[in-house]
Amino acid sequence: MELNNLTIKRADELLRERQVSAVDLTEYYLKNISEKNRGLNAYLEVFEDAKLSAVEADSRRALGEDGPLLGIPLAIKDNILIEGHIASAGSKILQNYKAVYDATVITKLKGAGAVFLGRTNMDEFAHGSSTENSAYGVTRNPVDTDRVPGGSSGGSAAVVSGDMAVASLGSDTGGSVRQPASLCGIVGLKPTYGAVSRHGLIAMGSSLDQIGPLTKSVDDAEIIFNIIRGMDPMDSTTREYPLGRDIPGKMKLAIPKGFVGKGVAPEVLENFNATVKRLQLKGYQIDEVELSNIKYALPCYYVIMPAEVSTNLARFDGVRYGLHVDGANLMEDYSKSRAHGFGAEPRRRIMLGAYVLSAGYYDAYYKKAQEVIGLIKRDFSKVFSDGYSAIITPTAAGPAFKIGEKFSDPISMYLEDVFTVSANVTGVPAISVPMGFAERDGKKLPLGFQIMAPHFREDILFKIGRDAEF
Repeated sequence: MELNNLTIKRADELLRERQVSAVDLTEYYLKNISEKNRGLNAYLEVFEDAKLSAVEADSRRALGEDGPLLGIPLAIKDNILIEGHIASAGSKILQNYKAVYDATVITKLKGAGAVFLGRTNMDEFAHGSSTENSAYGVTRNPVDTDRVPGGSSGGSAAVVSGDMAVASLGSDTGGSVRQPASLCGIVGLKPTYGAVSRHGLIAMGSSLDQIGPLTKSVDDAEIIFNIIRGMDPMDSTTREYPLGRDIPGKMKLAIPKGFVGKGVAPEVLENFNATVKRLQLKGYQIDEVELSNIKYALPCYYVIMPAEVSTNLARFDGVRYGLHVDGANLMEDYSKSRAHGFGAEPRRRIMLGAYVLSAGYYDAYYKKAQEVIGLIKRDFSKVFSDGYSAIITPTAAGPAFKIGEKFSDPISMYLEDVFTVSANVTGVPAISVPMGFAERDGKKLPLGFQIMAPHFREDILFKIGRDAEF
């Protein structure tokens, strides 16, 4: 039986019909990993207990239990805690840290019977858009191994695109699920802020982070989301997820006026316009609307995010856990451990964040950025209150770029987030679905179509996403 490129939905059908077992699926993916991972560096570790989890899932099915994730092999980003396993966040400073508890999303997935294949590579502490910043080497894009898979959840995207897992979990602070999904030709969902617990996620920007799935279809993203969402007493930002609301029969979609154009690859514009026309033929009304402050989302993000990074990374001092380097005194212990443990990008963001929070600069930068984010939120609210069900843009300005192409140019790398950060600063849900290809060096490189909906309206994303899927 052909098992390549299975979706969750199809794998669940095969399991329920007893055509395959969870052990069969797990062995298939472990074989793929052994054959492909050396060339991609997408997994940092393959879990030895994966087969045992599959045996347990088969036993549960034999006893009559059912469920869409029971026995489904998944991969987990290296910044999500799984008890007893290393969670390094792609950094040397946590290279030997073993989680002492499960993240809430892991507890929910274990309850659903998912099989965890391993932990995936990522930009260090999720700082990056290419997975070139990992302390454990670059991850390569399965579509073209000379190119990046995107970031920071590049490993999670690569294992799904490369058929080394049915689906995976990543985290999204400024586009870190959606941008790699776009560059690898899969689906990536960033849920509403507060819809999914962050308990057990190693924090980057606490007001921006969300855990989300990377999958082969919109249906699969919905399956995982429905299992991991919900209120968690361990995360005070979560709330009970509202259910049972109607989806409008005829939806209006908004394109930010003047925002999708300059600096965007011609193939991205061509495929974006083709997707818009396809949706119009399906009955969607699509208009250009004024979102005058959306252009400030990226600079605001790169003020707020480093400020939160500098605060969150202060706890990694080489004393309580993680890498420790001896110095002549306690202060030297701190400085040597952090100097050896943090890579260049975390250091850059720590310094930027400390600067914008410092006396004399807080009002000029951090406070001003927060005020502008308030204006962006107001613009989004107005568009939604005017009857638009979603805002649409490309996910990224171009296809996957070559490894090393932007690595020494931080500004060029930061611009990779231009379309995605607005969903994080406003807290709305967003999804990226494949929308076509751009040809480079004789290879067809995937492109992504992004949809943003009002808070807690992931159901609208799934409806439009299914209609837009390429």
